[in-house]
Amino acid sequence: MQSDTLRFRTPLAQPRFLPMSRAEMHAIGWDALDVLLISGDAYVDHPTFAAALLGRWLVAHGYRTGIVAQPRWNTPEDVLCMGRPRLFAGIAAGAIDSMLAHYTAFRKKRHDDAYTPGGKAGARPNRAVIVYTNLLRQAFAGLPVVIGGIEASLRRATHYDFWTDSLRRSILLDAKADLLVYGMGEYALREAAARYDAAMNEGGAATAAEALHGIEGTAWVGTESDMPEGASIMRLPSHEDISADVRLLMEATLQQERHVHRGDAWAIQPVGNRAVIMAPPAPPMSSEDLDRLYALPFTREAHPSYRETVPAADMIRTSITTHRGCGGGCSFCSLALHQGRRIASRSRDSVLAEARDLAAAARKGVSISDVGGPSANMWQARCTLNPAKCRRASCMFPSVCKGFAVDQRKAVRLLREVRDTPGVRNVRVASGVRFDLALREGEALRAYTMEFTGGQLKVAPEHICDEVLEYMRKPGLPVFEKFLEAFAAFSDEAGKEQYVVPYLLSAFPGCTDDHMRTLSRWLQARGWSPQQVQCFIPTPGTVATAMYAAGIDPEGNPIPVARTDAERLRQHGILMPDTGRPPSCDADNRRRGDARQSETGRGKAGARDGRPHRSDRDTENANRHDGGRSDRRGGRRDEDRPDRGRRNGARPDGGANRGRADAEERREGRKGGSKRPPRR
Repeated sequence: MQSDTLRFRTPLAQPRFLPMSRAEMHAIGWDALDVLLISGDAYVDHPTFAAALLGRWLVAHGYRTGIVAQPRWNTPEDVLCMGRPRLFAGIAAGAIDSMLAHYTAFRKKRHDDAYTPGGKAGARPNRAVIVYTNLLRQAFAGLPVVIGGIEASLRRATHYDFWTDSLRRSILLDAKADLLVYGMGEYALREAAARYDAAMNEGGAATAAEALHGIEGTAWVGTESDMPEGASIMRLPSHEDISADVRLLMEATLQQERHVHRGDAWAIQPVGNRAVIMAPPAPPMSSEDLDRLYALPFTREAHPSYRETVPAADMIRTSITTHRGCGGGCSFCSLALHQGRRIASRSRDSVLAEARDLAAAARKGVSISDVGGPSANMWQARCTLNPAKCRRASCMFPSVCKGFAVDQRKAVRLLREVRDTPGVRNVRVASGVRFDLALREGEALRAYTMEFTGGQLKVAPEHICDEVLEYMRKPGLPVFEKFLEAFAAFSDEAGKEQYVVPYLLSAFPGCTDDHMRTLSRWLQARGWSPQQVQCFIPTPGTVATAMYAAGIDPEGNPIPVARTDAERLRQHGILMPDTGRPPSCDADNRRRGDARQSETGRGKAGARDGRPHRSDRDTENANRHDGGRSDRRGGRRDEDRPDRGRRNGARPDGGANRGRADAEERREGRKGGSKRPPRR
């Protein structure tokens, strides 16, 4: 069944909130659901929350869709509340990997969760996709299950699991799901609903299950015969071969990265006598479809059943997404793997319409916290070359590709138009800018600095040593220092005291204690005093994680890796001396069920032109985005005092609260911690 022959249903009227109970379902005139979505996050009706975005998208195409948010996992009662859906159930762990949500960089339990009412921890299980799938099997025998989101997307093939220090096979096999949606989920989920609906009408459940195979942006367990004859096929090393030689994980990871960017090939990974089949990735959403998606009537509020606020909802309430995707391709970041390196942008009119809606909903005017995407200055960027023939791992490294075309002046004009919208008090670019790209357009950088920075501008140098930056796929120190000079000059011209907020990483693969000391001396020479620095965490699916697991660079050369907590804390402590003594070697602390993880992250030291400034940690995470939502950074700023930016909060599309993580890691350092589990 080809996608171009599918017919979607007549759009349904959009309810104020998607139903979460049978009573709500009946109140809007539905006697049953077509699709049930289960999420590890609370239900907030905002386009940065995947369940809301995908649910309204399906309703707009005629499919009655309900949400069960954060169900209890010791009973199927919660998922039974609206009855058996006619087509299938979709499952996502939430905005971030469930293990990431639960554990800090040193595998200690987190104490809160920004995606849960009241910010309470413990509302979702470890390995939520697997647990929720088993729960659905108990509730609805034989119901097709489609998994997606960041947890499933980045675990679609063999991956390294930091929490157990082991290699795990595809999550499809462990969850026993029927289909996995990887990357951005709107097109794939819509086509799955249409295919299954048509097949159910024509031939029943057996035919319908077969109809799901071959959808772009999906994977399933099958055989090579599932792939079209004559298709271009990328063959990943088998799970068994990688288990026998962990260095093959690098080959598999690089192939997956290439598979996503190339966009026209199939991929296969043998696992025992079966195989994980990956169809070509879904294309980026068209500007017209993005406009239609963001024009849906989101309330931007948490579901009224909640008695406590959802912290993440407040943090992104007045942010506007302009685009998806990131050309950076940083080795530690999942953005390019999940959203892709090709940019998908909304139109000017769509963005301005959302600004008008925000202003109309505010009684005394609105301060728009962010207008951007993964970075603010990639709106309407495009590749002028052929991605299928591209051999670069990054559009930005080692230098900006000649085929990466973007007019940053257009983005500045858009920001000014949003600012000039009646009822809008001010506009900020909380998502930050890609500084090497900003340097290519001086007038745009001048505007970002002088007009749209609320005291702090986020950038991501990550480190300063060439060897480490090369492993990260980040530009060299001279580029960053040139940016700092320009930022300081423009700030002086504006008569504003402003600060750069640089993200910094410790314990990155290939980084040694000497590299960290070099970074420390550079910071001291500038008078910078970082208050929080994030320790690298190997999240599934990234090249940096393959470097960490295998101890090699992408070319196969051996590299030093800080593996134990003692080694990692020592590097961390070079920039954060009060992190504490090395962790305890007590064997009883080596494992706590699943070993622990926090985000791959960054730190910041607010400073401008050598003047120290202490600022809180803001939200950012390499493990970004859930299926079907754009990558956004939420945040709150003190607009009346632009030189004293407040802490930005958790990103509900793929970031944990890094301020929280750092505070917990500092506590762990003082108390000691567990030693890293031994390798197999």
